[in-house]
Amino acid sequence: MNGIGLWTLLRKEILRFWKVLLQTVAAPVLTALLYLLVFAQALEGRVEVYPGVAYSVFLIPGLAMMSILQNAFANSSSSLIQSKITGNIAFILIAPLSHLEFLLAYLLAAALRGLLVGAGVLLAGFWVVDLPLAYPLWVLVWACLAALAFAAIGVIAGIWADKFDHLSGVQNFIILPLTFLSGVFYSIHSLPPFWLAVSQANPVFYMIDGFRYGFFAQADVSPWLGLAVALPFTLILCGVAMQLIMRGYKLRH
Repeated sequence: MNGIGLWTLLRKEILRFWKVLLQTVAAPVLTALLYLLVFAQALEGRVEVYPGVAYSVFLIPGLAMMSILQNAFANSSSSLIQSKITGNIAFILIAPLSHLEFLLAYLLAAALRGLLVGAGVLLAGFWVVDLPLAYPLWVLVWACLAALAFAAIGVIAGIWADKFDHLSGVQNFIILPLTFLSGVFYSIHSLPPFWLAVSQANPVFYMIDGFRYGFFAQADVSPWLGLAVALPFTLILCGVAMQLIMRGYKLRH
């Protein structure tokens, strides 16, 4: 393991978003808070998903997880496509880094950005409402697992895409449906049968549901069942990303 090389690339990826925190962290946190303001104002007192849990309180973990997923994806995918378009990906490929070190640097940097945005949403939530925290370890496990999964999707999309339009297509037709049809704003048991089945087939639902369990000790499904779905999903995505890097797919030409 080339520790110095891994740290150098990881530091480069972290500094890439750290130097523009207003755009990469503060803006997504503000977007999530605007969702909270609109939906809480419209549905507070009219919807009670869990007994004794106000709708605004129920909403905050879902928004935090949605922010983690979207920003982890955005970081790794945008970094790779920019490096490919500008041509500086060549300098990374000729560096004395193994394929695993290459992948880890992008995954960890993207996951860190996602976790920072999620933490910002939660901190704002703790300030606005009385948000319980029943199982902090479950919260941490689900946040890290989800961030890694969508960082891996970002790596795959960034390698596959030839231009920013391709990334926009992935964002609009894959990432947004996965996150919005996962129970961020509602319990899936309130859905008609067809959409209930669609949500149950969505691995992001299990991530958000397990994440909520860490706060409320209540969930639509067992967190262990969710882990049995989400962990293989994440490992498969990381494996696909690793295979693309090993083959040099759309990287070495």
